Amino acid sequence: MPHLAPSGQSKRTGKREAAPPPLPPMPIPVTAAKLRAAPRLSREFFNRDAVTVARELLGKLLVRREGRSLLAGRIVEDEAYLGQQDPAAHAYAGRTARNAVLFGPPGHAYVYFIYGNHYCLNVSCMPEARGEGVLFRAMEPVFGLAAMSRARDLALPASPRPAQLRMVSSGPGRMSEALGITRLRDNDKDFTSPESDLWLADDGFRPARIVATPRIGITKAVERPLRFVISGNPFVSGKRQV
Repeated sequence: MPHLAPSGQSKRTGKREAAPPPLPPMPIPVTAAKLRAAPRLSREFFNRDAVTVARELLGKLLVRREGRSLLAGRIVEDEAYLGQQDPAAHAYAGRTARNAVLFGPPGHAYVYFIYGNHYCLNVSCMPEARGEGVLFRAMEPVFGLAAMSRARDLALPASPRPAQLRMVSSGPGRMSEALGITRLRDNDKDFTSPESDLWLADDGFRPARIVATPRIGITKAVERPLRFVISGNPFVSGKRQV
């Protein structure tokens, strides 16, 4: 009879091999009913430092109500900006008409237009007058993909490849366009209000691993590890995917 190695032991060397790493948790299927039942994040959630908020926002759902329809994406990448102590932050030079939302109550949308062609979505953090915020950089579309792809003017096939799906919402401009986010429509919108048509919700999903890297797309304070991503997620933007 052939020799059979004990369970967990290599047949070739006879030595015990390390157990394979655990698989990441499977994403929770998202339905309209679950979206409506998922609790919105509270004011208290955002009334903390931007680093804590940025890390804990990963895996949460960004939801848009369009008439009777819902669109949603899971946050997979964001960046923390530390107010007047952070040279890369919009709040660094103090309060202005443009960045006033960052100095207001926590949990409000701060939207700005950049490079003359796309909008970036942020959320204010910390108590009033602190100026901290989190920039949303990428999301994984989980509900309403057809409507989001139309908003992006994309013609996706019936079985899109991962690279095609990334075009929907990988990057701050793409995700804003997919959800119809503009400064006129959404700046200063209260994410925590039950009347808001744009909110953040918790459906119970928790990332298996979060990684911090330097921020991207900026020229000041680039060395700070204030960009947070869900490790291995294909919708993370930029060249520094993890």
